[in-house]
Amino acid sequence: MSRRDEVLSRLRDVPAMPAAAMEAIRVLQDPRADAQAIMKALEHDPGLTANVLRLANSAYFGTPRKVSTVREAAVRLGTKRILRVVVACAAAPVVRRGIKGYDLPPGELWQHSASVAVGTDALAEVLKAALPASAFTAGLLHDVGKILLGTYLEVDAAAIIQLAVSEKIGFDEAERRVLGIDHAEAGAALLESWDLPEDVVQAARWHHRPDDAPGRLITLDLVHAADALSMAEGLGIGRDGLQYRPSKAVVLRLGLTTRVEELTLCRVLVALKELKDMYAAPGGR
Repeated sequence: MSRRDEVLSRLRDVPAMPAAAMEAIRVLQDPRADAQAIMKALEHDPGLTANVLRLANSAYFGTPRKVSTVREAAVRLGTKRILRVVVACAAAPVVRRGIKGYDLPPGELWQHSASVAVGTDALAEVLKAALPASAFTAGLLHDVGKILLGTYLEVDAAAIIQLAVSEKIGFDEAERRVLGIDHAEAGAALLESWDLPEDVVQAARWHHRPDDAPGRLITLDLVHAADALSMAEGLGIGRDGLQYRPSKAVVLRLGLTTRVEELTLCRVLVALKELKDMYAAPGGR
């Protein structure tokens, strides 16, 4: 069995997100869903309900009146914020762990993944770009392949790092040369096995090489740009930050400027604080 085949054979070892959370995400991504549908989706997972209420009652919103139902929380937070909470809570058990092969201590991949997720949303808002509801999920899970390689296969990154540095190539290209596969392809295969939307799968598959993707996907472009911005700001950088370069074509397509990046980063830091406050609160996952 080749190293690549070994990687793909271990997909089943990575636990999928809970079924109740996946259903809640599906409902929240449906623009036709009403408050009743959202409540029904969340009631199957008390942990999700608790975290939604925790955020709605957090100091961030600065309102004295406490909310005690999902319906009230939906009014205060809006569907987009609730979706962020649900996706973040569902993915947390997977992405909060340490990954030895990528020199990422516990919580580091989570910080980077969360910054890319909120950065994807923030870029779309700043650029006034239409964005599929699943884009936040795409941002949060774009690096999930690192978990398969670095945790379940315990890949030793020494040879990959040495190759990337000596030949001045991207970490993902070095992965392909050493393993026959990179974390992007491994992650896409994993997300496809979880039956996630196609734009989520494609964003994971091509987030380092958007120019090689079949067709042009706005979710992919925004995830790629948010990933580059997060790395530039040092938000959850591991060894794969070596030799990383954003696509010039994506920069041109999106019309990225220093001003756009500054505005986006401000929004990212605010949204990250929301998520961190939620997890810092008693009972946070």
